[in-house]
Amino acid sequence: MSPKLIIKEGALFIADAHDSSERAFFFDFLVHVNQNPPPQLFLMGDMFDLLVGSVHYGVQKYQCYIDLIEEIGKKCEVYYFEGNHDFNLSKLFNHIEVIAIEEQPLLCQLPSGKSCLLLHGDKYGSFVHRCYTSIIRNTSVLKVLNGLDVLLDGAISKKIQNDQSKKRLCKQIENFATLMQHKLHFYPKVDVVAEGHYHQNVDFMVSGVHYINFSSFACNQSYFSVQSSPETEFAQKQLRGCNG
Repeated sequence: MSPKLIIKEGALFIADAHDSSERAFFFDFLVHVNQNPPPQLFLMGDMFDLLVGSVHYGVQKYQCYIDLIEEIGKKCEVYYFEGNHDFNLSKLFNHIEVIAIEEQPLLCQLPSGKSCLLLHGDKYGSFVHRCYTSIIRNTSVLKVLNGLDVLLDGAISKKIQNDQSKKRLCKQIENFATLMQHKLHFYPKVDVVAEGHYHQNVDFMVSGVHYINFSSFACNQSYFSVQSSPETEFAQKQLRGCNG
């Protein structure tokens, strides 16, 4: 298989910012990137607690973020991998490439020449999760939900965001390597798999694959820079002025 995308040295990756009223560091990161544009920016999903392209409440709330991402997209390549909290986004952007869940995982090539799969991380869930994922992205379902949300002055969106604010985003998952070993059987065979979703900030070899799970930006304000060094292909960096 030929890679669909060549990842450039210096590309930045950020995952699971879960931006909300309680966690607002993501905008600071975008300002930093806009002032210092990398060759590529990869937004790996769940950048917001709730942003759905056809639901007016979230779009209006995060319009300044959308505008800033668009501005960055005029300066460098930007790839937005939709997550389970932010999807149906293509209509919101003109200058960035949105990677829907149907297009994930995306086969790429690292500067080292290694093959790499990129995805948010929720693609190969349980049967119930896959059904939920399909239903919640359905155009008709979203149209009805948005209509109700507008009538209720955003009550549905506010309830979802309030529930999300109570979640423990930074908890460690027991036996995570074993869980990923079982899950990787569903992935195409490559050298590297890099994803977010689980917020674990770990990497290890499993079934002959270098597996990388990005940290949640919401937990420690960390992001990653692609290096050509064989020791560290994704070097972790910290947003200055933010404390984890």
